[in-house]
Amino acid sequence: MGISVNGIEITDEAIEKEIVHHQKAENPLKETVHELVLRTLLLQEADRLGVDGEDDDARIEALFAREVHVPEADEAACEAYYRSRKERYTFGELVEARHILFQVTPNVSLEFLRATAESVLEELQRHPERFAEMAKTYSNCPSGALGGSLGQLSRGQTVSEFERVLFRLAEGELAGRLVETRFGLHIVQVMKHVKGKLLPFSAVKAQIAEALTQEAWHKALHQYLQILVGKADIQGVKLEGAVSPLVQ
Repeated sequence: MGISVNGIEITDEAIEKEIVHHQKAENPLKETVHELVLRTLLLQEADRLGVDGEDDDARIEALFAREVHVPEADEAACEAYYRSRKERYTFGELVEARHILFQVTPNVSLEFLRATAESVLEELQRHPERFAEMAKTYSNCPSGALGGSLGQLSRGQTVSEFERVLFRLAEGELAGRLVETRFGLHIVQVMKHVKGKLLPFSAVKAQIAEALTQEAWHKALHQYLQILVGKADIQGVKLEGAVSPLVQ
């Protein structure tokens, strides 16, 4: 394939042997080549710096330990992360909701669908008591037969764009705009909202610190690999934005 790293060839035999470990990747051949190039580059760097180990994996880990350093997340950073993502640490939060789905189909233009949905939303803003009736008439979701009822929902049970709106609504509140998801356009109302219990910062501080440290380590490692790639003579493949299973 004509691929080499600082003059060291990546052989077809090596690719054939490695590719069996990447069959679940979106592009197995591409990921295999990136893996082999990065491993070769890292082992060359370990040779240059005199980094030893029991095997190649151990040498690469030792190289990372020597060359990639990040400070542990301090309390202020952990608190800021906690405050901005309190929903992640809230348990028992539930909503009882209903919706009307206007599903996008090839036979109906999006403009007509949106106009219809907006018209129904305006009618419900004037007459919210008609929600169940309108759901049975207009909704393309099986829940329409139940007046649009989705029952009780917790976080993670719906697509993210729907969830973001759903859990911001108060009890009885009808969303003031259509919610767009990959399923179509939704009119949403929350009938009941149980807020749940927020875990105290002290209970999750260590977990947050570990997550932030890992995130910082991966960023630093990515930068380190970019530097190595930038200095290397790599022929036959480009590693633009390459992410290796070595560092996941």
